[in-house]
Amino acid sequence: MKYKLIGSLLFLYLFCFSFYSLSDDSLKFAVNNKLRGSENISRDKYRNPYDTLSFFEISRNKKVLEVIPGTGWYTEIISKYLRGTQNFYVLMYGQPKLDILKKIQKEFSEKFNNNKSFGDVKKLYFNENLDVTDKNGYFDLIVTFRNTHNWLQMNKADEAYNSISKLLKKGGILGVVQHRASENVKENFSKGYVKEDFLIKQIEKQGLKFIEKSEINSNPRDLKNYKKGVWSLPPRFSDGKKTKYLNIGESDRMTLKFIKL
Repeated sequence: MKYKLIGSLLFLYLFCFSFYSLSDDSLKFAVNNKLRGSENISRDKYRNPYDTLSFFEISRNKKVLEVIPGTGWYTEIISKYLRGTQNFYVLMYGQPKLDILKKIQKEFSEKFNNNKSFGDVKKLYFNENLDVTDKNGYFDLIVTFRNTHNWLQMNKADEAYNSISKLLKKGGILGVVQHRASENVKENFSKGYVKEDFLIKQIEKQGLKFIEKSEINSNPRDLKNYKKGVWSLPPRFSDGKKTKYLNIGESDRMTLKFIKL
C-alpha cells in the first residue's frame, strides 16, 4: 500500500511537472514565433515579453483581456499562446476620436482578422466614458501596456481602471506596464512618464490591491529629460537623433501586479 501511494504521488508530480513544462514551452514558442516579424522580435530585449507575461501569471486556462492593444505587439504573442482556447479578448475604443487611433484600430483588426496563424482575438469596446457593459466579472487576467499616460491626459484614468476592475473576477490579476517617471520631479504624465507611487494609489482606488512589482522592464540609462518626452526614445525617435537614443534603448518602465479584492 505504501509503495502504491508513493507511486501515485510520483505520477502526480511528473504529470504536473510535464503540464507546467508544456505551458512554459508554449509561451516560449509564442514569443519566438517568426510570424511576428523581425522588427517586432528585435524589441524583445526591451520589452521582455516572456518574463513579463510569466510575472503576470498568464496561463492557457485563464480568461485573458488585453486593454488597448495598439498595433498588436503583445497581441501577436498572447493570441498565439492562447490559440484554440477561446480565452483571449482585447478591449478597444468603441468610437475613437483621433484619426491616428482610428487608423491603428482599423489596421489591427485587418491584421488579426486576416492572419489566422495567430489565434482568435475577440473584441470588447469602451464607450465614450471608458465604460464597458459586457463581461463584468469574467476575466482571470487583464493586462495593459503603456496606456496609462493617455488616460491621465484624457482625464479618464479613474474611469478606465474602474472598468478594468469590474471586468476582473474576484482574485483576478491586473498586470500594468507603464513608462516610469522619477519620483522627485514635479511633472507627472505630460511627457508619457508616470510616477509609480501615484499610479499604484490611482489603481488601488478602484478596488484592486497592489501585490508585487518587478524590475524586468527597468532601464537605468533612460534619463527622462528629453524635450519631446518618452517619444524621443525608440521606436518613435521624435527628436530625430536615432543613434543617440538607440544607445539608451526604450523607456524605463514599471511592471506592476494587482489583485481584485
